[in-house]
Amino acid sequence: MPLHETLARVDADLAAGRVPMARQRLRGLVGSFPDDLALRRRLGEVYRLYGEPAEAGRWTYLEEDRDPAEVAAFEARYHAPGHRMKALAWSGPESAAGSAVARTRLAQVREECSRALGRPVDWSMPLEELEACEPVAEAGGKERLADLAAGAGCLLAVVAAIALWVNGLVALFG
Repeated sequence: MPLHETLARVDADLAAGRVPMARQRLRGLVGSFPDDLALRRRLGEVYRLYGEPAEAGRWTYLEEDRDPAEVAAFEARYHAPGHRMKALAWSGPESAAGSAVARTRLAQVREECSRALGRPVDWSMPLEELEACEPVAEAGGKERLADLAAGAGCLLAVVAAIALWVNGLVALFG
């Protein structure tokens, strides 16, 4: 079905209150035309109607006048740069983006993922590799103390199990 016909159906769905159907049609269009920023914006607007700020922020992430609260919700849901790359569902070079702002934002996300992985990445990488772009975080004081306490507890449990086993052997043969 041609793009303009599908958009007409989206408009009809929204007018009739069929927001989920409009969302589904727009998701399909964004999948077919990932570099069309107007489609992304419309999908973000539908998610806004749906009351989903993280998804609205996801689809308006490349816009100049995006909503900071929605962007924060998107970044909180997709905290790792690789997850963000995957969620943006971009394909092809950043130069295909229709605005300088979109090209800059795409480059920022890709560079964050490259730093996290320690090697260059691009938008054509398999999704499994992008998921490896988790930022490496140093364990803080509380996390380190909790890890040490858990390790000590496990060691104590192993020692107690061995002591019971030895005591059983001594009782059996002694």
